[in-house]
Amino acid sequence: MISVALKIIISYLLGSISGSMVIGKIKGVDIRTMGSGNAGGTNAFRTQGIKFAIAVFIIDIGKGFVSTFYVPHLVLPFMSAEMILSVDLLIVLCGMAAVIGHVYPLYYNFKGGKGAGAAIGMIFAIAPLIMFIAIVIWLIILLLTGYVGLGTMIAAISIPFFSFIFEVNNQYFLYSTSLLATFIIFAHRSNIQRIIKGTENRFEKARIFHRSNDSD
Repeated sequence: MISVALKIIISYLLGSISGSMVIGKIKGVDIRTMGSGNAGGTNAFRTQGIKFAIAVFIIDIGKGFVSTFYVPHLVLPFMSAEMILSVDLLIVLCGMAAVIGHVYPLYYNFKGGKGAGAAIGMIFAIAPLIMFIAIVIWLIILLLTGYVGLGTMIAAISIPFFSFIFEVNNQYFLYSTSLLATFIIFAHRSNIQRIIKGTENRFEKARIFHRSNDSD
C-alpha cells in the first residue's frame, strides 16, 4: 500500500510542475501577473504568444501522460512489487493526481491552471481515440463561440459519454472521467460566471461567424 501511495504522490508532484511557470522562469516573465492571472496554457497564449504556449502545453500534457502511462508501472526501490489495487484503478488515480496537481500545485502556493493540459495527457494515455474526439468537439465549440473555457468544459463532459459508447481497456475509465469532467467544470467556475455576465474573453480570430453576427 505504501508503494501505491508513493506513486499517487509522485503523480501529484509531477502534476504540480507548471509549464507556464517553468517556461516563464526561462523567459523572465510570470504570467500570473498578466491577462487573467491564470497559470494555464490559454493565458500563456494570450499574453506570450503561440511559441510560449506550445512549450507550456508540451510540459502540461506530458506530465499528465507520464503520470498515467509510466508512474503506475514504476518499480520503486525497497518496495514490494505486489499490487494491492488493480492496475486499472492505480492508472486512473495517478492520472487524476496529476490533474489535481496541475490545478493546485504544491510548488506555487496551490495556484495553478485549470486542469486541461494534464487531463489531455491522462486521457490520451488511456484512450487516445476518445481524446481525439474530445479535441474535435473543443475545436468546434471554439470556432462557433470563441470561448476556450466553454469548449474545454463541453469536451470534458463528452469524454465519459463517449467512454460509455466505445469500449475502453480500463474498467474505471467511465467513473474517473465523470469525476474529471466535474472537477474541470468546478475549476472553470469563474469562466462560467463571466460567460453569463458577457465579460468572458473570446478568441475573435477563431470564430467563424463573428463578422456576420456583429454586423447585424
